[in-house]
Amino acid sequence: MKKAIGVFDSGVGGLTVARELIRQLPFEDIVYFGDIARVPYGIKSKETVIRFSIENILFLLKQEVKLICVACNTVSSVALPVIKNHFKVPIVGVISPGVREAVYATQNKRIGVIGTRGTINSRTYENEIRQLDRQVKVISVACPLFVPFVEEGWLSGKVVLEVARTYLKPLKNAGVDTVILGCTHYPLLKPIIKKVLGKDVNLIDSAKQVAIEVKEILAQDGLLNKSGRSKHKFYVSDNPQWFSSLARRFLGRPVRGVSKVNHV
Repeated sequence: MKKAIGVFDSGVGGLTVARELIRQLPFEDIVYFGDIARVPYGIKSKETVIRFSIENILFLLKQEVKLICVACNTVSSVALPVIKNHFKVPIVGVISPGVREAVYATQNKRIGVIGTRGTINSRTYENEIRQLDRQVKVISVACPLFVPFVEEGWLSGKVVLEVARTYLKPLKNAGVDTVILGCTHYPLLKPIIKKVLGKDVNLIDSAKQVAIEVKEILAQDGLLNKSGRSKHKFYVSDNPQWFSSLARRFLGRPVRGVSKVNHV
Protein backbone atom coordinates (compact mmCIF):
# COMPACT_ATOMS: atom_id res chain seq x y z
CA MET A 1 0.00 0.00 0.00
CA LYS A 2 1.26 3.48 -0.91
CA LYS A 3 1.77 5.49 2.26
CA ALA A 4 1.44 9.29 2.42
CA ILE A 5 3.50 12.09 3.94
CA GLY A 6 1.66 13.56 6.94
CA VAL A 7 1.78 17.33 7.52
CA PHE A 8 0.27 19.21 10.43
CA ASP A 9 0.01 22.82 11.52
CA SER A 10 -2.10 24.86 13.92
CA GLY A 11 -3.92 26.36 10.92
CA VAL A 12 -3.31 27.32 7.29
CA GLY A 13 0.31 28.54 7.38
CA GLY A 14 1.66 25.03 6.98
CA LEU A 15 0.22 24.98 3.47
CA THR A 16 3.37 26.85 2.33
CA VAL A 17 5.26 23.70 3.39
CA ALA A 18 2.68 21.42 1.75
CA ARG A 19 2.99 23.45 -1.46
CA GLU A 20 6.75 22.93 -1.54
CA LEU A 21 6.38 19.20 -0.81
CA ILE A 22 3.91 18.91 -3.70
CA ARG A 23 6.34 20.80 -5.97
CA GLN A 24 9.46 18.83 -5.05
CA LEU A 25 7.80 15.42 -4.50
CA PRO A 26 5.13 15.27 -7.21
CA PHE A 27 4.46 11.52 -6.85
CA GLU A 28 3.85 11.53 -3.09
CA ASP A 29 0.43 11.39 -1.44
CA ILE A 30 0.00 14.07 1.23
CA VAL A 31 -2.36 14.17 4.22
CA TYR A 32 -2.60 17.65 5.76
CA PHE A 33 -4.16 18.42 9.13
CA GLY A 34 -4.87 22.00 10.27
CA ASP A 35 -5.87 22.33 13.93
CA ILE A 36 -8.04 25.38 13.32
CA ALA A 37 -10.24 24.81 16.39
CA ARG A 38 -7.23 25.43 18.66
CA VAL A 39 -5.21 28.02 16.73
CA PRO A 40 -3.07 29.98 17.61
CA TYR A 41 -0.45 27.75 19.23
CA GLY A 42 1.98 30.66 19.77
CA ILE A 43 0.25 31.86 22.97
CA LYS A 44 -0.23 28.40 24.53
CA SER A 45 1.95 26.88 27.27
CA LYS A 46 4.68 24.39 26.33
CA GLU A 47 2.72 21.52 27.96
CA THR A 48 -0.39 22.36 25.91
CA VAL A 49 1.55 22.59 22.63
CA ILE A 50 3.15 19.18 23.34
CA ARG A 51 -0.27 17.64 24.09
CA PHE A 52 -1.85 19.10 20.94
CA SER A 53 1.11 17.91 18.86
CA ILE A 54 0.88 14.33 20.15
CA GLU A 55 -2.86 14.29 19.41
CA ASN A 56 -2.22 15.61 15.87
CA ILE A 57 0.44 12.97 15.23
CA LEU A 58 -1.83 10.19 16.49
CA PHE A 59 -4.49 11.40 14.05
CA LEU A 60 -2.02 11.35 11.14
CA LEU A 61 -0.73 7.88 12.09
CA LYS A 62 -4.30 6.60 11.73
CA GLN A 63 -4.07 7.78 8.10
CA GLU A 64 -1.11 5.40 7.57
CA VAL A 65 1.59 8.04 7.00
CA LYS A 66 5.27 7.11 6.53
CA LEU A 67 6.78 10.43 7.70
CA ILE A 68 5.43 13.44 9.56
CA CYS A 69 6.30 17.01 8.76
CA VAL A 70 5.66 19.50 11.56
CA ALA A 71 4.82 22.59 9.49
CA CYS A 72 4.51 24.83 12.55
CA ASN A 73 7.32 26.94 13.98
CA THR A 74 5.79 26.99 17.45
CA VAL A 75 5.62 23.18 17.65
CA SER A 76 9.08 22.87 16.09
CA SER A 77 10.54 25.30 18.63
CA VAL A 78 8.92 24.08 21.86
CA ALA A 79 7.73 20.49 21.35
CA LEU A 80 9.84 18.71 18.72
CA PRO A 81 12.51 17.15 20.99
CA VAL A 82 9.76 15.65 23.19
CA ILE A 83 7.51 14.34 20.42
CA LYS A 84 10.41 12.83 18.46
CA ASN A 85 11.08 10.53 21.44
CA HIS A 86 7.46 9.35 21.49
CA PHE A 87 7.19 7.96 17.97
CA LYS A 88 9.10 5.65 15.62
CA VAL A 89 7.96 7.42 12.44
CA PRO A 90 10.47 10.02 11.12
CA ILE A 91 9.44 13.55 12.19
CA VAL A 92 10.82 16.65 10.45
CA GLY A 93 10.43 20.16 11.88
CA VAL A 94 10.75 23.50 10.11
CA ILE A 95 13.55 25.05 12.18
CA SER A 96 16.72 22.97 11.69
CA PRO A 97 16.55 22.90 7.84
CA GLY A 98 16.17 26.72 7.71
CA VAL A 99 18.95 27.28 10.26
CA ARG A 100 21.42 25.15 8.31
CA GLU A 101 20.67 27.04 5.10
CA ALA A 102 20.98 30.45 6.82
CA VAL A 103 24.35 29.63 8.42
CA TYR A 104 25.57 28.39 5.05
CA ALA A 105 24.27 31.51 3.24
CA THR A 106 25.48 34.33 5.51
CA GLN A 107 28.64 36.14 4.47
CA ASN A 108 28.90 38.71 7.28
CA LYS A 109 27.77 36.37 10.10
CA ARG A 110 24.70 38.49 10.91
CA ILE A 111 21.42 36.60 10.69
CA GLY A 112 17.96 38.02 11.37
CA VAL A 113 15.07 35.85 12.54
CA ILE A 114 11.44 36.97 12.30
CA GLY A 115 8.53 34.99 13.72
CA THR A 116 5.60 34.96 16.12
CA ARG A 117 6.15 35.95 19.75
CA GLY A 118 6.05 32.29 20.85
CA THR A 119 8.75 31.29 18.37
CA ILE A 120 10.99 34.29 19.10
CA ASN A 121 10.60 33.98 22.89
CA SER A 122 11.60 30.30 22.76
CA ARG A 123 15.03 31.37 21.37
CA THR A 124 15.21 28.03 19.53
CA TYR A 125 16.47 29.65 16.31
CA GLU A 126 19.22 31.50 18.19
CA ASN A 127 20.30 28.36 20.05
CA GLU A 128 20.40 26.23 16.89
CA ILE A 129 22.33 28.88 14.95
CA ARG A 130 24.89 29.19 17.78
CA GLN A 131 25.32 25.41 17.88
CA LEU A 132 26.36 25.51 14.22
CA ASP A 133 28.44 28.69 14.37
CA ARG A 134 29.25 30.60 17.56
CA GLN A 135 30.55 33.56 15.54
CA VAL A 136 27.11 34.43 14.15
CA LYS A 137 25.28 37.42 15.62
CA VAL A 138 21.52 36.74 15.73
CA ILE A 139 18.91 39.51 15.76
CA SER A 140 15.42 38.18 16.49
CA VAL A 141 12.22 40.18 16.02
CA ALA A 142 8.60 39.19 16.65
CA CYS A 143 6.21 40.35 13.90
CA PRO A 144 2.76 39.47 15.30
CA LEU A 145 0.71 41.46 12.77
CA PHE A 146 2.15 39.61 9.77
CA VAL A 147 -0.05 36.53 10.30
CA PRO A 148 -3.40 38.43 10.31
CA PHE A 149 -2.22 40.47 7.30
CA VAL A 150 -1.63 37.27 5.31
CA GLU A 151 -4.92 35.71 6.43
CA GLU A 152 -6.81 38.86 5.44
CA GLY A 153 -5.06 38.95 2.07
CA TRP A 154 -3.17 42.17 2.88
CA LEU A 155 0.05 41.30 1.08
CA SER A 156 0.92 44.81 -0.12
CA GLY A 157 -0.10 48.45 0.31
CA LYS A 158 0.83 51.37 2.53
CA VAL A 159 -0.28 49.92 5.88
CA VAL A 160 1.59 46.64 5.42
CA LEU A 161 4.69 48.47 4.21
CA GLU A 162 4.69 50.82 7.24
CA VAL A 163 4.30 47.94 9.70
CA ALA A 164 7.04 45.97 7.92
CA ARG A 165 9.39 48.98 8.08
CA THR A 166 8.76 49.32 11.82
CA TYR A 167 9.25 45.61 12.56
CA LEU A 168 12.31 45.17 10.34
CA LYS A 169 14.16 48.33 11.41
CA PRO A 170 16.34 46.50 14.00
CA LEU A 171 17.43 44.04 11.28
CA LYS A 172 18.34 46.88 8.91
CA ASN A 173 20.20 48.72 11.66
CA ALA A 174 22.17 45.56 12.50
CA GLY A 175 23.16 45.10 8.86
CA VAL A 176 21.99 41.48 8.55
CA ASP A 177 22.66 39.83 5.20
CA THR A 178 20.37 36.81 5.80
CA VAL A 179 16.89 36.62 7.34
CA ILE A 180 15.03 33.46 8.33
CA LEU A 181 11.27 33.65 7.74
CA GLY A 182 10.44 31.91 11.01
CA CYS A 183 6.71 31.54 10.40
CA THR A 184 5.03 29.61 7.60
CA HIS A 185 2.77 32.58 6.76
CA TYR A 186 5.68 34.90 6.01
CA PRO A 187 6.71 33.61 2.54
CA LEU A 188 3.57 35.30 1.19
CA LEU A 189 5.01 38.63 2.38
CA LYS A 190 8.39 38.11 0.67
CA PRO A 191 7.93 41.00 -1.82
CA ILE A 192 7.24 43.50 1.00
CA ILE A 193 10.05 42.15 3.20
CA LYS A 194 12.46 42.31 0.24
CA LYS A 195 11.35 45.88 -0.48
CA VAL A 196 12.14 46.95 3.10
CA LEU A 197 15.39 45.05 3.59
CA GLY A 198 16.80 45.41 0.08
CA LYS A 199 17.37 42.90 -2.71
CA ASP A 200 20.82 41.85 -1.44
CA VAL A 201 19.48 40.31 1.78
CA ASN A 202 18.92 36.52 1.58
CA LEU A 203 15.43 35.46 2.69
CA ILE A 204 15.45 31.88 3.95
CA ASP A 205 12.10 30.16 3.41
CA SER A 206 12.23 26.99 5.52
CA ALA A 207 9.61 25.25 3.36
CA LYS A 208 12.11 24.65 0.54
CA GLN A 209 14.72 23.23 2.91
CA VAL A 210 12.11 21.05 4.67
CA ALA A 211 11.05 19.49 1.36
CA ILE A 212 14.69 18.73 0.50
CA GLU A 213 15.19 17.05 3.89
CA VAL A 214 11.97 15.02 3.56
CA LYS A 215 13.10 13.85 0.12
CA GLU A 216 16.51 12.78 1.49
CA ILE A 217 14.99 10.83 4.41
CA LEU A 218 12.49 9.00 2.17
CA ALA A 219 15.25 8.19 -0.36
CA GLN A 220 17.53 6.82 2.41
CA ASP A 221 14.72 4.65 3.79
CA GLY A 222 13.73 3.41 0.32
CA LEU A 223 10.29 5.01 0.67
CA LEU A 224 10.43 7.60 -2.12
CA ASN A 225 7.74 7.32 -4.81
CA LYS A 226 9.18 7.95 -8.25
CA SER A 227 6.05 7.57 -10.37
CA GLY A 228 2.27 7.32 -10.25
CA ARG A 229 -0.57 9.68 -9.49
CA SER A 230 -0.62 11.52 -6.19
CA LYS A 231 -3.55 12.32 -3.90
CA HIS A 232 -3.71 15.24 -1.48
CA LYS A 233 -6.18 15.08 1.42
CA PHE A 234 -6.96 17.97 3.75
CA TYR A 235 -8.45 17.68 7.24
CA VAL A 236 -9.28 20.41 9.77
CA SER A 237 -10.61 20.44 13.33
CA ASP A 238 -13.03 23.30 12.53
CA ASN A 239 -14.39 25.57 9.80
CA PRO A 240 -13.51 23.82 6.52
CA GLN A 241 -15.07 26.66 4.49
CA TRP A 242 -12.69 29.24 5.98
CA PHE A 243 -9.74 26.90 5.42
CA SER A 244 -10.74 26.28 1.78
CA SER A 245 -11.03 30.00 1.04
CA LEU A 246 -7.55 30.70 2.43
CA ALA A 247 -5.92 27.55 1.07
CA ARG A 248 -6.02 28.87 -2.47
CA ARG A 249 -3.82 31.81 -1.46
CA PHE A 250 -1.25 29.52 0.18
CA LEU A 251 -1.28 26.63 -2.31
CA GLY A 252 -1.79 28.62 -5.48
CA ARG A 253 -4.77 26.47 -6.46
CA PRO A 254 -8.25 25.72 -5.10
CA VAL A 255 -8.69 23.00 -2.48
CA ARG A 256 -11.85 20.92 -2.56
CA GLY A 257 -13.28 18.33 -0.22
CA VAL A 258 -11.75 19.55 3.04
CA SER A 259 -12.95 17.23 5.82
CA LYS A 260 -13.79 18.34 9.36
CA VAL A 261 -12.73 15.81 11.97
CA ASN A 262 -13.10 15.60 15.75
CA HIS A 263 -9.74 13.97 16.32
CA VAL A 264 -9.49 14.52 20.10
